[in-house]
Amino acid sequence: MNLKGGEIARYLARPDPSRPALLIYGQDAMRVALKRAEAVRALVGERAEEEMRLTRMAGGGLKKDPAQLLDAIKEVGFFPGQRVVLVEDTPDSGAEAVRVALEEWQPGDAVIVVTAGGLAKSSALRKLFEGHREAVAAPIYDDPPGEDEIARWLSEAGLREVPRDAMRDLLALARALDPGDLRQVIEKIGLYKHGDPAPLTPSEVALMAPATIEADLDELLHVVAEGRAGEFGALMRRIEGQGVAPVTLCIAALRHFRALHLGAADPGGPGAGLSRMRPPVFGPRRDRMARQAQAWGMGPLEEALRQLLDTDLALRSSTSAPAMALVERVLIRLAMMPKGRR
Repeated sequence: MNLKGGEIARYLARPDPSRPALLIYGQDAMRVALKRAEAVRALVGERAEEEMRLTRMAGGGLKKDPAQLLDAIKEVGFFPGQRVVLVEDTPDSGAEAVRVALEEWQPGDAVIVVTAGGLAKSSALRKLFEGHREAVAAPIYDDPPGEDEIARWLSEAGLREVPRDAMRDLLALARALDPGDLRQVIEKIGLYKHGDPAPLTPSEVALMAPATIEADLDELLHVVAEGRAGEFGALMRRIEGQGVAPVTLCIAALRHFRALHLGAADPGGPGAGLSRMRPPVFGPRRDRMARQAQAWGMGPLEEALRQLLDTDLALRSSTSAPAMALVERVLIRLAMMPKGRR
């Protein structure tokens, strides 16, 4: 049986222990590993290895010793409870051993969980599982986790009150991070909110999210975009002291102002445009940049981008002008530039 769409996440969260075998496969080894861990935990619980109810074996060894899988599923455990035999990184050459084990499987035997990398339609493993009446094949795609899956992770982390705005930011974060990293962020949020019954806020999501740019550099660009020229000098000296290269600073400024331009140009408003970026801008940072984009307007933002691009070209040319001075000059010009013209 082959699972499709939303069936995959739902089944792997609660696999049926009466079915003899489960195949989990996909190109992304991390995603496959996460789903495998989730399915095995749902089948045998957290203490399965301590209680010797989980047997691991390498799929690459099945061709040389095919009987090991059949022996493993028939073993009688010392502790009572459901058992699982996990066969990892299984090549197509192991399909015959899996087929024999499936034919001999009886209720009460260990459930077989097989993992593999990307499998073509012609794969012997895929054909075996997809054509079997009781075994289950679960392909893992590179799509980001959906709302149902994120909600389940939040619940496992002890978070029950998650308003729509916080969930929206978590969905944006899911598009920017690998699933394993997102799961770690959610676990960190759960620890941060432990004992706090208040609903999760976008500010708390942003606080726990991994940083994407060095804090002082980020603040410098906000100072420029918000026209706070009086605060520019001290921040600029701090950035220089940290050894940030002029080209790095110019590229960061270009990225920031391109994001503002994208936000200002979006028909749904600056906030919607920033949320659609890759990676997305979310939380208080998105709200702050949306206000910046609205204050600037399209005309001034296009002029700001022109000046930054000219500076970038100058930095990459054979000019004798000091590189950091060129960047500092354009940024102070932008901080003092009139805004609000469409």
